[in-house]
Amino acid sequence: MIDSDLLLSWGATYKKVPAGEFLFKEGASCNFYCQVESGKFKLINIEDNGKEYLQDIVEPSDCIGELSLFNGSLYEVSAIALVDSIVIRLCKDSFERLLRDYPNLHKGFTDKLAEKLRFKSQFLKEFSCHEPEHRIRVLLKYLIATNKNYCKHCSQVKMTRQQIADMTGLRVETVIRVMRTMHEKGQLLINGGKVYYNDMSGIITKCCVAS
Repeated sequence: MIDSDLLLSWGATYKKVPAGEFLFKEGASCNFYCQVESGKFKLINIEDNGKEYLQDIVEPSDCIGELSLFNGSLYEVSAIALVDSIVIRLCKDSFERLLRDYPNLHKGFTDKLAEKLRFKSQFLKEFSCHEPEHRIRVLLKYLIATNKNYCKHCSQVKMTRQQIADMTGLRVETVIRVMRTMHEKGQLLINGGKVYYNDMSGIITKCCVAS
């Protein structure tokens, strides 16, 4: 979201996070602006019994935990690397000065936070009274709209069935069954175990079948 060279010029440093390790944990203090340089992270809440609730999957150029950075609260989620990853970190004080010197960046963060809050509000509304297929469709449309975990060139959804289940509050068996039904109805394509979808009446680009 912010050019890496600009962050480095303000004193940012790189941090390696091996697959399976935490970048930060829920309830910890937020002292850095963190942006994914390479790799991928899952943002989760963990209950006392160890059950995970997936909130989001963060890809390169995305920032992590910025809400806590803006309002001074503790982290509301834990961030765990899904693969070996690298983040670029800038201390909170320097980040705040950076935003003061670059008002356009501040507006960009405001827009991003508004988008995330709108997504959360939509999910709460849609998931409270709709069937599994509708929940899955809402998530897929969100991925397309934000170009997150989604290939706009071939329409591939870059999330596992388990991750979709965790984000929609469904059982993975339900997700598998519903997506198979959507495939049979021509609303998405399952090819070689991969899922392809777009929101134009289920039309899938030809390159999907070849990929």
